[in-house]
Amino acid sequence: MSENESAHSTPLLAMEVLQQFRLIFGSLRQYFRLVEERCDMPGSQMWVLQEVAHSPGLGIGELAGRMGIHQSTCSLLVDKLVVRGCLVKQRNGHDQRRIGLQLTANGITALAALPGPAEGILPQALAALPTVALKTLHINLDELIRLLPGRDETAAGMPLAELLASPDDRQDSGA
Repeated sequence: MSENESAHSTPLLAMEVLQQFRLIFGSLRQYFRLVEERCDMPGSQMWVLQEVAHSPGLGIGELAGRMGIHQSTCSLLVDKLVVRGCLVKQRNGHDQRRIGLQLTANGITALAALPGPAEGILPQALAALPTVALKTLHINLDELIRLLPGRDETAAGMPLAELLASPDDRQDSGA
């Protein structure tokens, strides 16, 4: 390929990659809207319920680690679910300092309406990639992120459902 052909194809390739990002974001937004429509809760709260269903008695710190979010963000999500009557906080019988989370009947009902993975479709798709493809994607996204001016490092510690919600939706959910 000549230098002129390469210079011409770069903007086209960049536009194709941009369209791929649009497709990914649009698919995620559509999925999280479906979750909210069916469950009457944001995907981030549904993910909390799903994790507690898998591990009753789970603590907030461990839950935050499983979700890859900041502990304060996790605490806010849990508090909203407690207020909604979907979760209860219980002290551990052996260690009264430790508080574990338990689903309520409301939480179980909400989970039954879930149309797919609570954490969203992107983590599921990433997990299905071959390791070499995932490593390559990681390296290339690191490079792209490095070139982004004004990147928001705090976004890495927030659930995707919260990042994709409109500002009005985030205010309503308290995120």
